[in-house]
Amino acid sequence: MKTETPATIRLKDYKAFAFTLNSAKLVFKLSPDDTIVESELSFTARSAKKVPLVLDGEMIKLHAVSINGKTLARENYVVDDKSLTISKLPKSPFTVTLTTSCAPQSNTALSGLYMSNDMYCTQCEPEGFRRITYFPDRPDVMTKFSVRIEAPLSKPVLLSSGNPKNSGALGDDRHFAEWDDPHPKPSYLFALVAGDLASVHDHFTTSEGRHVKLGIYVEKGKEDRCGWAMQSLKASMRWDEERFGRAYDLDVFNIVAVSDFNMGAMENKGLNIFNDKYILALPETATDRDFELIEGIIAHEYFHNWTGNRITCRDWFQLCLKEGLTVFRDQEFTSDMRSRPVKRIDDLQDLRARQFPEDQGPLSHPVRPATYMEINNFYTATVYDKGAELCQMLQVLIGPQGFRKAMDLYFERHDGEAATVEDFVKCMADASGRDLGQFFRWYEQAGTPKVSVRGTYDAAAKRYELAVSQKAERRSGEKKKLPLHMPFRLGLVDSAGRDMPLDLEGKGPLNSDVIELTEAKQIFHFHNVSELPVLSFNRGFSAPVVVKSNQSSADLLFLMGHDSDSLNRWEAAQVLAKKLIGKTYQSLASGKPAPSVAGFAKALGQTLKDSGLDNAFKAKLLQLPIVEEIVELVGKDVDADLIEKARDIVRAGIAQRLASLLKRQAASNVDSGAYRPDTEATAKRALLFSILGLLSAAEPDFVMAKLEEMFAKADNMTVAFNALALATRMDHPHAQAMLSSFYDRHHADPLLIDKWFAVQASMPGNAAARVRQLLDHKDFTWKTPNRVYSLVRNFIGGNLAGFHAENGAGYKLAADAIIILNGINPQVASRLATGFRSWRMFNAPRRVAAQREMQRIMAEPALSRDVLEIITRTLQV
Repeated sequence: MKTETPATIRLKDYKAFAFTLNSAKLVFKLSPDDTIVESELSFTARSAKKVPLVLDGEMIKLHAVSINGKTLARENYVVDDKSLTISKLPKSPFTVTLTTSCAPQSNTALSGLYMSNDMYCTQCEPEGFRRITYFPDRPDVMTKFSVRIEAPLSKPVLLSSGNPKNSGALGDDRHFAEWDDPHPKPSYLFALVAGDLASVHDHFTTSEGRHVKLGIYVEKGKEDRCGWAMQSLKASMRWDEERFGRAYDLDVFNIVAVSDFNMGAMENKGLNIFNDKYILALPETATDRDFELIEGIIAHEYFHNWTGNRITCRDWFQLCLKEGLTVFRDQEFTSDMRSRPVKRIDDLQDLRARQFPEDQGPLSHPVRPATYMEINNFYTATVYDKGAELCQMLQVLIGPQGFRKAMDLYFERHDGEAATVEDFVKCMADASGRDLGQFFRWYEQAGTPKVSVRGTYDAAAKRYELAVSQKAERRSGEKKKLPLHMPFRLGLVDSAGRDMPLDLEGKGPLNSDVIELTEAKQIFHFHNVSELPVLSFNRGFSAPVVVKSNQSSADLLFLMGHDSDSLNRWEAAQVLAKKLIGKTYQSLASGKPAPSVAGFAKALGQTLKDSGLDNAFKAKLLQLPIVEEIVELVGKDVDADLIEKARDIVRAGIAQRLASLLKRQAASNVDSGAYRPDTEATAKRALLFSILGLLSAAEPDFVMAKLEEMFAKADNMTVAFNALALATRMDHPHAQAMLSSFYDRHHADPLLIDKWFAVQASMPGNAAARVRQLLDHKDFTWKTPNRVYSLVRNFIGGNLAGFHAENGAGYKLAADAIIILNGINPQVASRLATGFRSWRMFNAPRRVAAQREMQRIMAEPALSRDVLEIITRTLQV
């Protein structure tokens, strides 16, 4: 059977649902193979015009349907594989009663109602509720839900959204629980969990005096790993009250951790469901990075209670309205909890690793897309991360106080509504008095803008001229791209490393360090500039653009050592390192001598000795640019092996010149004392492993000896896993013994075995063959997304030379995995398929091999919409 191309859904075709859903009462009679769902839905027509009632539904069985208590004959409704349609309707209001069934045990797609380790669980975003019962499964249909769950006594925990109402025994070894949610919500925010679970409990009193019961539910035996998650939840609740004035609004807040989950977590109203890797943490089982992610993701899902739940999306084209805004909020939370400069660097690294390549490839789309085929494919870095950057820009443009005022207005105007991006930006404009019409183009134009800056200094006039221009690449079929409204923070740095006053022609001395670009080209004149300054541009990464300038290497070295903006100190080092790696790549390709790294290494050493700098910041400075940036720098006909080789040569050159200093610094940053996940201790460990990572390029035996000792003596997972990860990246002969030891110690813990698979996915050498061998390992399963991501996605996205091997073995492995997963879990398959997005940037043998494998995927019968859309777009010119 040949796969049919799914219909394109367009923003311009949006129409409101023809009926108001007054209430939804649901009864679940849980059974693994035949769960019965009884629903009572009260509707009122929005107009006198007679239109049919169309309810979404797929992969479910309809047993009975009635209206106002009267059973409908079969000829009075139409059922197909996507919907239930009833044409003859009584006067409003009317009540539709349905009886349907589904099979959670066989639901391997993990969308709708499914089972994970004998526990019933739901995932309804974006369109999973239609796999539970027939319903207007769209975000703009909001209603109050009343839920009754009936299950065997072997499933003692019965949870749903909202507040608990009633519970009791039913006889025949069954019992029930009832839940009511007083807040209207769309079906994608519905949640249900039933199982034999352990739990930990706490409480929180809101700023409004509400006493909230907090619960975290996990598989039995794992309850001792919930302390950090609970602490993070309470910190999130307090922060949202203090920073945004948002208090929690239910009597309970529950979290459930599940092993099988397509996403990181889900913000269902009052019942957040989490991938258990983002809940469970002890020093012996979780790394510093795990602790940071748990803290941030707990916050993200909690913050959705207002930016996503109380105010939701009118349609899925507005996805950035909740996701981009909430990512911005969780970024601000982490910045306040930890190091703001380092968090900003982390966010920029993520953007460059995930979103910039998306913007520059065939999967490019606006932050608010105008069309889609499969909405699952638009949970992207563009929607989340670039969407957050637009909120960051708005805060720069109108200031933190103006942004808070605008958010207050947004909550006031749209609480309880399904809103649009236009609604959000209008609140920003109305609260600040700014015209943001041009800024809105950021939501509608795809691609990463290129900004060129050129500074010239007139010593006699003491005037500095800054010429700035912006350009956006126009792809085939796109409309002409118009200039964007961009805020840029900047500094003019004098020879002593101090910021000069900014006296801008036409405006006088500036109260802030922000200039705004609104035209394709603009010139800014600064007066009373006493000496030739060094320009520090786009401080704090105030606009998500690629900047090209006429700065010399000497200017960059100066900024690296003196800029008052931490991010731009790091950025100067990154630009210098990229230039070195790019020139080394070209020298390898042409047979010419590699450039010297002496100047860069000297500046790096001086920075490392600066006692005034944060250890976490130093750790970032020691890390070379990610490979995605080097691929983009080369631009075309890329040889993946040469990229890796050039990066290794630069690393080795730096390490050889700094070896003595690095050894001293490593000795002074050895982890000691009881493990703490706080900022200071985490930064110290980060610096230690950054030092060892760099030093390994010059003195591998010295480093390996350190790693083996640390691994053997480690009393926490951060040291043990980072030692293992670095040893495997070095491809040292002793690494295999460490891998075996790690497996023997932790083979009973799924999350730690995920880490064991992950480090092997990114190892150098014959990577595709090694990953294929691991696919046959007894602990590998295609049905658990975490396991697939740990091995296959880490290979595709984290092993440049392995995935882009010239013989095509990496592409073939990826295609085989996508074809297998297409029939098990299409969402996971499509996420793997995005790994092909940059295939046209590589040299001819690699392009031919990648195209061949994608065409093989396209030839598969019954290809899912998820995979079909990704591969079709990736193959397009």
